Amino acid sequence: MKIATWNINSVRLRLGLIERLAQESSPDIVCLQETKVINDAFPHEPLSDMGYRYQHVNGMKSYNGVAILSRVPLTNLRVRNWQNREDCRHISAMLPTGSELHCLYVPAGGDIPDVNANPKFAHKLGFMDEMTAWWREQRTNATRPQILVGDMNIAPLEQDVWSHKQLLDVVSHTPIEVDKINALQASNNWVDAVRHFVPADQKLYSWWSYRAADWETSNRGRRLDHIWVTPDLTAALRSFTILREARGWGPKPSDHVPVMIELRD
Repeated sequence: MKIATWNINSVRLRLGLIERLAQESSPDIVCLQETKVINDAFPHEPLSDMGYRYQHVNGMKSYNGVAILSRVPLTNLRVRNWQNREDCRHISAMLPTGSELHCLYVPAGGDIPDVNANPKFAHKLGFMDEMTAWWREQRTNATRPQILVGDMNIAPLEQDVWSHKQLLDVVSHTPIEVDKINALQASNNWVDAVRHFVPADQKLYSWWSYRAADWETSNRGRRLDHIWVTPDLTAALRSFTILREARGWGPKPSDHVPVMIELRD
């Protein structure tokens, strides 16, 4: 089974890119973030025509929004809200394999890494804390394998950014954010599925800013998109892909690229 995660930055605008992903990489499941569309206007039919007949979506107008698109049946569809906001950032579903799949979009956090000066940053940290506490509680009752995918808007490792030193005070790589994502990972003993294959001393990115005149040459990326699995799925991990070339799929690419893993049945 192949599972991909992709911050698509408007599912309707980039429907053709999803079709290209489906044709070239053939993931069984695609988890999207920043769909930016209400549920009634979601392009269900075109995505079904691509083979993704089973869909779990939760969206809002112009902002946020998450979706799980699947070629295999989904059950136990759920929506979760954090920080007392219904802002369409977390959904989950059960897969036929018995695994529980979570699709997540963590708040970006604005530009200033100061909770007093920037309410968006305070929201991001609170969001992480609340999730961490919930997963820690869930772990005591967990009876099934779990998979967590999505745009976490945090690049935790030094080699997850183009310059560790220059980004230490830039939102997405600040020490406090790294502490928060490490705590989240520890809360459920999550295994970083991509770093399972790639040592921590090797560069890996999944996002390149629109602000760069030539993203490919400058290569100032960050690894903001993650796939985690519970330890009972580690032995099933077969491979991973970060589809770097998708950053250049034109004429209007997303600033994120798909991240994909393959699991043995």
